[in-house]
Amino acid sequence: MIRHICMFKLKEENKKENLEKVLKRAESLREISQIKVFQVVTNSKEAPDNNYDLSLIFDFASIEDLKEYQGDPRHVEFGKFITEIRDLRACIDYEF
Repeated sequence: MIRHICMFKLKEENKKENLEKVLKRAESLREISQIKVFQVVTNSKEAPDNNYDLSLIFDFASIEDLKEYQGDPRHVEFGKFITEIRDLRACIDYEF
């Protein structure tokens, strides 16, 4: 299994509204068949503001499935959107 964790720090401008938009758009990714486990989480309101705002945590059966997901048009569209509203991105893919 491969766990894909991708974290985003959103731009300060319109952050609250953009976070709501991201959460709604992330739901479209749930339909991608290669995703075995789907989690979208946000930073706790009580956590430090300098933490990342949002994380996608997805499990895949194989690295090939992860690559298929990355090429899926729904993922590509999500990536274009979030690139416009984020300051930082961090990602890790690991086997477990």
